[in-house]
Amino acid sequence: MKTNKILITGGAGFIGSHVVRLFVNSYPDCQIVNLDKLTYAGNLENLRDVEERTNYRFVKGDITDRDFIFDLFKTEKFDAVIHLAAESHVDRSLEDPLEFVNTNIIGTLTLLQAAQQIWSTDFSSKLFYHISTDEVYGSLEAHGYFTEESQIDPQSPYASSKAASDHFVMSYHNSFRLPVIVSRCSNNYGPNHFPEKLIPLMINNIIQNKPLPVYGQGLNVRDWLYVKDHASAIDTIFHKGKVGQVYNIGGNNELKNIDLVRQLCDLMDKKLHKPEGTSQKLITYVKDRAGHDLRYAIDSSKLQKNYHGSHL
Repeated sequence: MKTNKILITGGAGFIGSHVVRLFVNSYPDCQIVNLDKLTYAGNLENLRDVEERTNYRFVKGDITDRDFIFDLFKTEKFDAVIHLAAESHVDRSLEDPLEFVNTNIIGTLTLLQAAQQIWSTDFSSKLFYHISTDEVYGSLEAHGYFTEESQIDPQSPYASSKAASDHFVMSYHNSFRLPVIVSRCSNNYGPNHFPEKLIPLMINNIIQNKPLPVYGQGLNVRDWLYVKDHASAIDTIFHKGKVGQVYNIGGNNELKNIDLVRQLCDLMDKKLHKPEGTSQKLITYVKDRAGHDLRYAIDSSKLQKNYHGSHL
């Protein structure tokens, strides 16, 4: 689809900043508006390399502020929304679930209301693209994969808030014919990852010679997706995906948490010129997280089959 102006929410965050950069650089004739509240997880340093580009602009704001969002939609006349703004850390959701309800559900609904009402006279060439997570599917045993038809079975307040926002997005398509797409990704990693997440946390702790906390016995399995590959898939889905569809985005890169941590230890020992096995001595097993999903694994064959070779 051809667009003149795209709103990207959460564009100063980890995944969002990579999406913003890709779109700014790839589509110079398209105006990219980055809306971010700049909470603890948002950092404009992530986008210093594109901040002076003529087709990029940053707006600070809160997606739960209805008046602000409606005024922004009326003023800017967006053609599309790529919605990434979200609270995303499971541990934080266990401590303060209401914050996740507010941002992930109320914030998404506010954006949907604005899009539906402001665009209502003409939905053609419009798109509301909602970025979600594989955590909405719940937990897998040792075998099998999540498909787009898998049962929604969230196990944490974070996953529940994302599942609810997914349902609201699809309900706006069903009720109002708002053109929407949803994609659900596996665990991301890469540059500018916020340091509370597993991979950067372990790297930073190794550098500082601090304990490496591993939940339970570290047997939980995650499918790791490089953030730039995720951004590329978002680009493909945005331009070629079908309205009303859900797409899974996976990395085909499953690892037990303990195996990942051990790999990081060995890599960092080499980089820091430490004797082999030094950093593994820092591994500390801690009480498992409440409702800790055993395994995530994504079947992304729908995306690969339909759009292989486009931007993937």
